[in-house]
Amino acid sequence: MAEENVFYPLDSEKLYYSNDELTLDTDDGPVTMKLGVWICKDPVRIHKMVIREKILHLDEMELLNPLESKLRRADPEYFKRWMGLRLVIDFPGYGTGVVAKIPFENDPVGFYKWWRKGKHEDKVHLSLANQVVLFQKVSMMDSKIILKKDLELVR
Repeated sequence: MAEENVFYPLDSEKLYYSNDELTLDTDDGPVTMKLGVWICKDPVRIHKMVIREKILHLDEMELLNPLESKLRRADPEYFKRWMGLRLVIDFPGYGTGVVAKIPFENDPVGFYKWWRKGKHEDKVHLSLANQVVLFQKVSMMDSKIILKKDLELVR
């Protein structure tokens, strides 16, 4: 007896759990898998559906936390851009990892030296808005250390 193809279209009102089935279009046509499997196979796509498009709602404990973990390994660059200042970093003066936002806010000059002059731009993604905020603070607090190209951005 041939197995019938069952489609589970996205329901943007539903809260999804790992055993819930979902059918998504792929290069090979529609594919149906459990959400837990989708997260393993295509975490960036699932993340975009949750965060950017806000059309997929996942149970936070069961799916959202594992999604972030899978995302970190599947596409570190995408993960870093999404996390921004929420990323945990190794920053001088803190015993263990610290959320980047803490030194960014509490020690802008130190953060600037670490991020820009210490060549750690690849460790934390700063949006243009956050760069402007940082550069403005640094130019007011210690204008001698700020690079010319960064100073021009805030003028």
